[in-house]
Amino acid sequence: MKDNIRLFIAAILPESLKDTLQEQLTVFEHPHIRVIPKQNLHLTLYFIGNVPHSQLESIRQTIQDVARQHQPFTLTFAQTEPGPTQRKPRLVWARFEQDPVFENLSQQLTEKLSEEAAPAKKPIPHVTLARFRKDKPAPKDLPDFASQLPLELHVNVIALFQSELGTPHPIYSVLDAYPLG
Repeated sequence: MKDNIRLFIAAILPESLKDTLQEQLTVFEHPHIRVIPKQNLHLTLYFIGNVPHSQLESIRQTIQDVARQHQPFTLTFAQTEPGPTQRKPRLVWARFEQDPVFENLSQQLTEKLSEEAAPAKKPIPHVTLARFRKDKPAPKDLPDFASQLPLELHVNVIALFQSELGTPHPIYSVLDAYPLG
């Protein structure tokens, strides 16, 4: 068994939302863009990174404690677009409107689980749909795409995921789920 485990905390997406978000990628088709597999789509709250197995129980307890302090919430879809900035995009993401409950939950998880102070900028709720290939030039003139659908993500549960790096994509496994509230 490896000494370390790679972890992150995220909201699990319903299959219907995954399907709808992947359909929006058709306007971004380009040979220099690598699509994220449907089974890997999620909304990250905090990327923990590589930690010793010995810390796993403490991390689980912290997530459970934080989850109990936050009520379920709903995120409203904004648009699918290149990001995180228009000037130097690295990916295509489905961005959701800012939400104070998401922001507070993400920041509290970061504060409790990070050895560093939480970043000053607000976390942006999003689902990464595709990444630009690092070995190719970034595609130019990609369109913005605003959904005509009133998409929402109801977050009642957050999950602790394990990420095992692999080729061509990592493998994500849910280790535990934590109800909010």
